[in-house]
This record gives sequence, structure tokens and C-alpha cells, in this order.
Amino acid sequence: MKLAEALQARSDLNTKISQLRVRITNNALVQEGETPAEKPDELIKQLNACIAELEELIARINLTNSTVKAEKKTITEWIAARDALTLKLSIYRDLVNEASSLSMRARGMEIKIKSTVNVAKLQKEVDAMSKELRLIDNRIQETNWKTELK
Repeated sequence: MKLAEALQARSDLNTKISQLRVRITNNALVQEGETPAEKPDELIKQLNACIAELEELIARINLTNSTVKAEKKTITEWIAARDALTLKLSIYRDLVNEASSLSMRARGMEIKIKSTVNVAKLQKEVDAMSKELRLIDNRIQETNWKTELK
């Protein structure tokens, strides 16, 4: 199984576990004399099997991510770089958006608002970070599809 397939399977398992949680909760109580739409014990068995499978899959994904390298960095290091850059980019985008907003004034005597940063320069940095983020994400995705799960 390729790492990318394992990541898809992990996502599917998380979705199934969320659905089982709801189904178990929905069938936890019934009016006296009634039967639940589904048997909670059977749902719990399914839940436990899914969680066990998820645990094994997560361990294998993490092992693979921490040992497989792409361009001298492990996948874990690339993911950390992507996450850090995503955070930085989000903050820079917020700054550019705030500094770019125009304050409307009804009269010329109101307080004038001006930007404290060079918006054009920051926008160029945002554009460069966006490109770098895309390249990192592409590198991770490519590696995921080429790598066998450990």
C-alpha cells in the first residue's frame, strides 16, 4: 500500500468512527418496551475494530513519515515546514488585508488612518510564500504516492 493510500484510508476510518459515534449515541436510549434501530453492542464492536485499525495505520504512517526522505528531509520534516509556513502565511495575509483596507471618511476633518507597513512589499512576500507552500505540498504529495507504507 502506498503512503497516499494509507492517508486516504485513515481519513475514511476517521469518518466511519465519527459516524459510528453518532449511531451509538442515537441508539443509547429507547422508550421502555421499544427496541433501538441498531444494536449498540454491535456498533461498539465495529467502533473498536475501526479504532484498532486506525491505531495501526497511524503508527505505520508515522513510522514511514519519520524514515522516508525526499530531498534530504524526512516527510515529517516537510510536513512541519508546511505547517509552519501555512501559519506564517496566514498571519501575513491577515496583515496585508488589514493594512490594505481603506477607511471611509464622511468629512475631511475626521481622523486619517494610514498603513504602518509596506503593503506592496508584504504582498510580494505573501506571493513568494504561497508559491513555496505549493511546492512543498507538491513534494509531499509526490513522495506519498511513490512511497510504500512501512
